[in-house]
Amino acid sequence: MKFDLAATVREQAGKGVARSMRRAGKVPAVLYGQGECLMLTVDPDELIKILKSHAGSSALIALAIAGAKSNPSRTALLRDYQVDPVSGAVLHADFFEVSMSKPIRVKVPIQVIGGIPAGVKEGGVLSHNMRDLHVECLPSLLPDHIEIDASALNIGGGIHVKDMAVLEGVRFLDDAEQMVVSVVAPISDAKLEALLTSATGAAGEPEVLVKGKEAGAGSEGAEPAKAGAAASAGEAKAGEKKDAGKDAAASKGDKKEAEKKK
Repeated sequence: MKFDLAATVREQAGKGVARSMRRAGKVPAVLYGQGECLMLTVDPDELIKILKSHAGSSALIALAIAGAKSNPSRTALLRDYQVDPVSGAVLHADFFEVSMSKPIRVKVPIQVIGGIPAGVKEGGVLSHNMRDLHVECLPSLLPDHIEIDASALNIGGGIHVKDMAVLEGVRFLDDAEQMVVSVVAPISDAKLEALLTSATGAAGEPEVLVKGKEAGAGSEGAEPAKAGAAASAGEAKAGEKKDAGKDAAASKGDKKEAEKKK
């Protein structure tokens, strides 16, 4: 798809100039490539139409540049743009000029066709592993999107880059083994329960640490008991010594009594 966009050359640059242009209802832009860089202004409404198109950044834009010193008609791609996060207004746009005789490399969006895949009808889930493909081709052969028929996919089936239908003049640059779209099996109740159980077990790990602390606290609490046991043992030994002293004193007393009788 090709869009027409009117632009005007601007001489001044800077944040203040850009703000003035936006207040005047214009979007500051830059066109670079092919050894030249032009500062432009474009109409925001026309630019938004291009942004909202299904082709997006892969759409060719025919620029009619008023005030250009040479070649007022240029072909370009929208490379980048800035949007105000609050108002949503387009603040700036970057265009890249292309030559119709030289190949370009662009990301083209993928469009799944063919209706509901067979595997999805059986309960599977369609997975979009890739949303766009990186291609190389001449600007005149650039597709708006690349179609993939996933209707025959069963659960566990998929389409790789190498399985894609060949487009005349278009070369895919992504890894041939990369999965583009697939149908995956839904999560069974048993597997979901296992995942929840493992998640609960993982959440229970801090409890082990708490138990460890409690065990440590118990061992600390056992210290006073040991001290008490040691104290009791000391008291028992002291008592034994006192009793031994008493017995010795009694023995000496008995000896003295016996000597007096003699």
